[in-house]
Amino acid sequence: MFGWFARKRDKTKRLMPEAKWLVECEGDVLKAADDKQDVKRLAKSDLTGVIIETNDTGPWRADVWWLLFGPDDRVAVAYPQGATGEDAMLTYLMSLPGFDSEKMTEAMRSTSNAVFPVWRRSP
Repeated sequence: MFGWFARKRDKTKRLMPEAKWLVECEGDVLKAADDKQDVKRLAKSDLTGVIIETNDTGPWRADVWWLLFGPDDRVAVAYPQGATGEDAMLTYLMSLPGFDSEKMTEAMRSTSNAVFPVWRRSP
C-alpha cells in the first residue's frame, strides 16, 4: 500500500550531499547553487582559471572540488564533484583551449590534500 513512499524514501537516502548542489553552464554564465540555494555566478568571459582541489575526507565528505577563478584571481564559483548538472559544466571546461586533461585525470585519482591547476587563461 505504501510501497511508493518506501521507494521514494530509499531513493532520497541514496542521494549524496554533493548531488544537492546544482551547477549550470548556460549561455554566457557559469552558475553553482549549494544545498541552501546560495547561488554564485561567473561570466564565461571573466573566467581566468580552473583548479581541482582534492582532500582526504572521502567518502564521508566531498573530497573533490572544482574552483573557478574570476578576473580578480579569486575563487568566484566552487562546487563539489557529483553536483547535479556537472556533465554540461565539465564539457564546457574541457573545451577551453589548453585545458589539461592529464592533470584532471591525476586529480581524480588523488586521495590526499592537493591542488591541480587544469586551465589558465592565456595573457
